[in-house]
Amino acid sequence: MGHHTFLRELGARLRQGRLARGLAVGEAAAAAGLSRRYLTDAEAGRANPSVLVLLRLSQALGTPLAELVDLPLAPLARERIALVGLRGAGKSTVGRAVAQALEVPFVELDRRVEELAGVDLGELFDLQGPEAFHRYEREALEQVLSEGERLVLAAGGSIVADEANFDRLRASCRTVWLRARPADHFERVVAQGDARPMRDRPRAMEELEAILEEREPLYARCRHVVDTAGKEAGAVVAEVLHFCEHASGS
Repeated sequence: MGHHTFLRELGARLRQGRLARGLAVGEAAAAAGLSRRYLTDAEAGRANPSVLVLLRLSQALGTPLAELVDLPLAPLARERIALVGLRGAGKSTVGRAVAQALEVPFVELDRRVEELAGVDLGELFDLQGPEAFHRYEREALEQVLSEGERLVLAAGGSIVADEANFDRLRASCRTVWLRARPADHFERVVAQGDARPMRDRPRAMEELEAILEEREPLYARCRHVVDTAGKEAGAVVAEVLHFCEHASGS
């Protein structure tokens, strides 16, 4: 459960407890030594009460503190959201918006790989190959996971090609595959000015279709799938947020 959800659930319990006692907002606030506005915000899930404030509220409402805050908590891994998919799936655009809505950091794993390798991805693949890339990717993923339990991560499109890295991602994050049609991937990547891996390849579209067909069964191992075809970014963001709110596990 994210902290926003927790505060909303806590607020609902405060309101239920107040109504059960037949108290108006002002009466309950006065009994707890709080302002009417603060209690209103708390019941709406907009306040973040300290333990002492919660104790005063529990006393004012005649509800044991333990009962007031006894809300079901999900595993910590649920706080990390990882977006997965081939380049052009919209991971960066959607990821930034989801992170902003959840008020958590947004991280692009490929950028961390470049920082560790000291070269951009194109050079890394050309000079050292995919095995070296996945070694850097493994190190970068562990670095990101060590930075906190709450973040949105845009994984590299090829992370599914390394079983160990993908297993680690799925075990530590709630994974969401942003599924798109081959033509969508192609158009978005070209629009971004990124020709890799289509550079000097006249059959680039066919190759992209083959890559996507090969990886689809792996992408499908993600916890959730969002079909982005024909959808505006805002609709995709809303669907990811809905999953974040209601998922029962990573």
